Amino acid sequence: MISANRTHKGERLCKNHRVTKPAWMARWMAYGFLFMALGCNQQQEVKTIKLAHGLDVNHSVHKAMVKMGEDLAQRSNGKLTVEIYPNQQLGTERQIMELLQIGSLDMTKVSAATLENFAPKTRVLGLPYLFRDREHSFRVFDGPIGQELLDDGKKYWLKGLGFYDAGSRSFYTKERPVEHPDDLQGQKIRVMPSVTAMEMVRGFGGSPTPISWGELYTSLQQGVVDGAENNPPSFYLSKHYEICKYYSLNEHTFSPDVVIVGTHFWNGLTEEEQTWLQQAVDTSVKYQRELWAQAEAEALAAIQKYGVQIIKPNKEPFSKMTDRVYDKYQSDKELYGLIQRIRAVN
Repeated sequence: MISANRTHKGERLCKNHRVTKPAWMARWMAYGFLFMALGCNQQQEVKTIKLAHGLDVNHSVHKAMVKMGEDLAQRSNGKLTVEIYPNQQLGTERQIMELLQIGSLDMTKVSAATLENFAPKTRVLGLPYLFRDREHSFRVFDGPIGQELLDDGKKYWLKGLGFYDAGSRSFYTKERPVEHPDDLQGQKIRVMPSVTAMEMVRGFGGSPTPISWGELYTSLQQGVVDGAENNPPSFYLSKHYEICKYYSLNEHTFSPDVVIVGTHFWNGLTEEEQTWLQQAVDTSVKYQRELWAQAEAEALAAIQKYGVQIIKPNKEPFSKMTDRVYDKYQSDKELYGLIQRIRAVN
């Protein structure tokens, strides 16, 4: 007979002295709690990067960002993932940049024209006819000058990681084609909220009108503006060809899109995580540029099917009329020196 104060080997007497629990069961329950805790810790190690932009999901930029997310997840073995909010779901480019600055958002793609309001040196990227051609722009973007421009926003809580191709920007209009700068006289042209863009349109004789991208279709419909300026894929995907039937390929700027992270987010990553993210962005830049070349050709072919007249004007009269824009920079030694360095890149 077993005493009430003793237990079988492998058993423990409960406090009420009536119910016993095998020791092996208690051990396995403890292991179970431990594994659950480790699982929770592993889940907590996964960092989700919240990325927002203003473009359509069919745009090459969005596709490149999806590719970047997949590449990043693979490089990090699932520790870093990307959650994308396209189509201005979280606001305009300027609003998104402000969210990055306060740490409420992690990452975005922003046009250089918008970035110049936050990082002053990037103003030069919106100057007309600064780059000789696309290859020249890539050599600048991918070299030491490009890195200098990417780093310019650090003091404003913004860090650039790479340049996506946004092609060349040209004018499209409703009522008459733009074959010469004189054709812009008296025309209200939508521009991005950029001092450089406004000075350029004024230099051509037009009337610059800043309007957000999301409001432009309606503004064209209602006659708030007579035209706008942008690259072929953006003109096509926005369906602005339904209203504007003249597209003049004067190609006044090669203003890139810039991949940006907030420094609040960036500084919270380990050095290894920063390397993974930078490598994923670098890979996506190459992929996006390939997609862009294809999208540009497809866009030009498509808008012609919708009745858009494509004009290829002589660029020299446009280029000559931008001299006054550059004259304003001569008093700023740093920016004017940067312009000269960009022009000198072979």
